[in-house]
Amino acid sequence: MSFVTYDIIFLVLFLAAVSIFLYKRKKNLKREGLLYLYKTKWGINLINFIGKKYKRTLKVLSYLSIISGYLLMISMFYLAYTLVRIYVFNPEVVKAIKIPPILPLVPYLPQIFKLEFLPPFYFTYWIIIIAVIAITHEMAHGIFAAYNKIKIKTTGFGFFPYFLPIFLAAFVEPDEKIMQKKTKFSQMTVLSAGTFANVLAAILFFVILMLFSSLAFTPSGVVFDRYAVATIPVSGISAINNITLNNQSYQHILNLANETGFNELRFEGKSYLATRDILEKQEENESIFVYYSAPAIKENLSGIITEVNNVKINSIEKLVEELSKYSPGDEITIRTLTEDNFIEKKIILEENPERGGVAWLGIAFISQKRSGLLAGIINSFSFREPNVYYKPRFDGISIFIYNLIWWIVIISISVALINMLPVGIFDGGKFFYLTVLAVTKSEKTAKRFFMFSTRFFLFLLLLLVILWAVSFLR
Repeated sequence: MSFVTYDIIFLVLFLAAVSIFLYKRKKNLKREGLLYLYKTKWGINLINFIGKKYKRTLKVLSYLSIISGYLLMISMFYLAYTLVRIYVFNPEVVKAIKIPPILPLVPYLPQIFKLEFLPPFYFTYWIIIIAVIAITHEMAHGIFAAYNKIKIKTTGFGFFPYFLPIFLAAFVEPDEKIMQKKTKFSQMTVLSAGTFANVLAAILFFVILMLFSSLAFTPSGVVFDRYAVATIPVSGISAINNITLNNQSYQHILNLANETGFNELRFEGKSYLATRDILEKQEENESIFVYYSAPAIKENLSGIITEVNNVKINSIEKLVEELSKYSPGDEITIRTLTEDNFIEKKIILEENPERGGVAWLGIAFISQKRSGLLAGIINSFSFREPNVYYKPRFDGISIFIYNLIWWIVIISISVALINMLPVGIFDGGKFFYLTVLAVTKSEKTAKRFFMFSTRFFLFLLLLLVILWAVSFLR
């Protein structure tokens, strides 16, 4: 069975186990809004112990937590600006990503929307990550509350809804009356502690990710993006498919082009290749992009290049170094990996059209690092060389664990950023209110700024949703 089958079985068993657990302890359940909260006293003793035992450490961390809160809030302002700019001026990017801006990350979301720049996301990942992020987030709130002598009333878990009891969050419930009597600094420390814990978790798991990647994967091949491309003027094409052109009009060229396969174009005595589809897409251009008639494309070379004449290839530099040992006309054997099958091809190297006397294969590399806001964030957490294939040492388990840790890092940062939005329902809302109050000394002014900030970001969210919908109508 595929892992998806096991994942769905785990989902069913999980829901059944949680349903039985909650039914037997339904007296502990309390409805608050859309959530059912399961209130307990779990962890309170540990929270109080840490909060009272490590006061010096927590005092230093209090300042770092608040600084982190401000940095995250500033980042969210910039992120909101960037998102609006993309949605307004680059609707094609929004349309390509497909997912709406308010859709939460749920199991199988990348697979459903075919987001190839994201690894698969399973229910198993989801439940582990929610537990790690929610528990560390709320534990941090509790520890800093205990440090500031704020009583913890209850802890517990949130579920939504009762008839489909999927674990959504953990919570620590401090005594609000005591907290409101504390200094603004103390309150801000407690409010920012959760996001600060998420940032620390992201850093920790990123280090783990680097260590695991170095142990569980090894560079074992090179992935080329396309065949070598040239630009030629339409007026200079002298023949197509060995038919001499007396009329260089583009329509005449298209009439002589084959429907399938490559068409051979002659320009200044040299051969180039292009499919009819490539030609049709450039009909209005005076110069067109075509492929060089090079060894790789003529031999239909594809897949991951793993060996050249029995020499293992683990980087682009190694491939270039190995090919430089040969001259035009030499025959080499290239081994490639395609869908877990190894294929060997004998290829005769030709002369590089731009460097006389130098042998070439005719492949090209485009950096696999994608542009865009989301892709930029993802790229920043990638320490693998682009265009290099990394073979897992432990079969599928290496990829499974790698993707799990990768998701923990990405989601930890995302949760930290979102929670510091200056909006009423998030920690950042009260944090922002206390900041304005500390500066202006006026509760009326602080409340006014707080309401404006909440409504402003809700308006931006509505705007993004509208722009997302409009992008599909263009």
